[in-house]
Amino acid sequence: MSGANDISGKAVKDFLAEAEEILDQLCADLSEMSDGTESGECNPDSLNSIFRGAHSLKGLAGMFGFTGIQDLSHNMENLLDSLRLGKVEFGPKVMTVLMDSLETLGMMIRNLGDGATEETSFQPLLQRINDCLTGDSGTDNDSVLSSLDIPASMINALTEYEEHRLLENIKKSRTIFSVLASFSLSTFDQDLAELTDLLKKNGEVISTLPSVGANIESSIDFEILFGSAKSLEEMAALVSDSNATVKRVSSGGGSSPAARPAPLAPRPVPLEESASVAVEAEDAGQQQGAAPDAGITAKSMSRTVRVDIGKLDDLMNIVGELVLSHSTISDIAEKMRKAGYSTMLAELLKAAKGLERKLNELQKGVMEIRMIPVGQLYEKMGRIVRKISKEQGKKVDLRVFGADTELDKLIMEDIADPLMHIIRNAIDHGIESPEERVGCGKSERGTIRLSSYQKGNHVVIEVEDDGRGIDVAKVKRKAVEKGLISPTENLTDREAVELIFLPGFSTSETVSEISGRGVGMDVVKNNIAAVSGMVDVESVQGQGSRMTITLPITLAIIKALIISTAGRYYALPITSVLESIMIEPSEILTVERKEVIQLRDSTLPLLRLNRFFQLDGESGGENLFVVVVGVADKRLGIVVDELLGQQDIVIKTLGPVFEGVRGVSGAADLGDQRTILVLDVGGIINEATKGGSQA
Repeated sequence: MSGANDISGKAVKDFLAEAEEILDQLCADLSEMSDGTESGECNPDSLNSIFRGAHSLKGLAGMFGFTGIQDLSHNMENLLDSLRLGKVEFGPKVMTVLMDSLETLGMMIRNLGDGATEETSFQPLLQRINDCLTGDSGTDNDSVLSSLDIPASMINALTEYEEHRLLENIKKSRTIFSVLASFSLSTFDQDLAELTDLLKKNGEVISTLPSVGANIESSIDFEILFGSAKSLEEMAALVSDSNATVKRVSSGGGSSPAARPAPLAPRPVPLEESASVAVEAEDAGQQQGAAPDAGITAKSMSRTVRVDIGKLDDLMNIVGELVLSHSTISDIAEKMRKAGYSTMLAELLKAAKGLERKLNELQKGVMEIRMIPVGQLYEKMGRIVRKISKEQGKKVDLRVFGADTELDKLIMEDIADPLMHIIRNAIDHGIESPEERVGCGKSERGTIRLSSYQKGNHVVIEVEDDGRGIDVAKVKRKAVEKGLISPTENLTDREAVELIFLPGFSTSETVSEISGRGVGMDVVKNNIAAVSGMVDVESVQGQGSRMTITLPITLAIIKALIISTAGRYYALPITSVLESIMIEPSEILTVERKEVIQLRDSTLPLLRLNRFFQLDGESGGENLFVVVVGVADKRLGIVVDELLGQQDIVIKTLGPVFEGVRGVSGAADLGDQRTILVLDVGGIINEATKGGSQA
């Protein structure tokens, strides 16, 4: 990492924050541009945005001395520039190189964030970029341009990129129009923007050039070169309200194959030359002697600010401490009221209520700051689908729904890898090869449907594919071979499907980079459980599978129901509590050695919390309290001794020592010198439903 050793830690953090933002935008634009990979067409706006992003990343890395990121960004910029100018044909090969370049840049930036050096081996990638840049020289484009009814002065005024876009429109058999518009000097900027936006919705604006009008003292004229599939009559009607006239300079018949523009041989641009061009352009503007604009301001027009997630965590902890302090004040006021102290008590209670309202507003505001749309995660999944499907020789479309659903930033980071593994698994095990799909009467292109939606205080993410589904018989056979179940064990199909979550389980016959290594869905389940989430699977053989991930919206500050059993106190997240009831011991039935009760029209399994945690003492008495909890479509009744009311709590992690403890997600301080455990409802339900009775 040359040149970066003398940079302060704060400067590196600033670079990482800026670089990650640029990289996220590059990924979004590349995802949009990839839609036209098979047709060989790409969105010019997305391509230009990616080009500008690569240029910005190159300059940023150069300023901080990160030469590896600078060199790779520069070479990527060269390839993008050649694409913009039509010197390189857009196709799957180029798209793969661009995606691999972004992945490598992301790896280098992450290395810096982890305190390592940026260095990574990307020389083979540079060679692939150069291979894309090499090509045959094209045919003469002048013959195509000379056939158009465009003045030579206008042709000469076109930039190389604008000339390429003009030729591309001709190649696509679009009609080329010249739109001449005259605007008042006082409002021309707004009027021109409105006309341009109108035209962009109906074709492509190739170039906008100032023109000499009849009255140069009060108006300014522009000639807009425009390509569209519309007729002259339709165009005339389109701009009739914009004080503009339209004429056709080329019909939409296209050009003959011989006259069509072919890719030109790209000109490699050394790093030094690229830098000098930028300096010369800046100097040229200064040499023209233009007076500085009196209205120039240094104020930023942005309404957003980047904040380190660690600072938000600190702020959330402070809010949590304030919540606990408020709880203590409220308890003291309540004790004073019961003791009969009336002096100043009313004022204290009033102040406590006002503090509670403001704390709720502050808590809500901090929570909203932490929330980000899951669409940011979906963009990464899109690149993974394209990469893995290409490696597997399969054709897969990714369809996303609910990208605006918001989730806590830290939870989203923790589920990124499990979600990636689920999608990789769907492509490897689920989606069939094109030949196999056609033989089954399906479309040769498989589909993975990624959707998310909010359900109460939870977010549900579903990954659904239309592949071959899970072969239950094969799963059972593999489980017997690995000694995970006995040959005589009689499992239902749903229980058999759940076997894929056991450690070391894999149905793959061969070991590859993607599967067959025995590290798979058990890690996915454990990682999701670590954020108090649950994963469920449904499958129909021959039709496909669906993985459903249920997650809490946040894990920071939550409302909890405080309960006690065997003299110990616990907190149950209120988002998982459906209801609480009181029953008599005689209402408890035993089915297959498990305790259940009849709750309305359904059978509810019971779990005695003292037995689950192996505590001394037994729940007894004439009546028992049962807290009915649920996650997704699973329900469970937890038998406890007392219900002590609701309270806002701040969840703290227990550290690596307690990672293996099932049924506990963290700890919380109640504000009266008591620390209690926060129960993981999803983990308890999983343990109870699969037959486990102890943590």
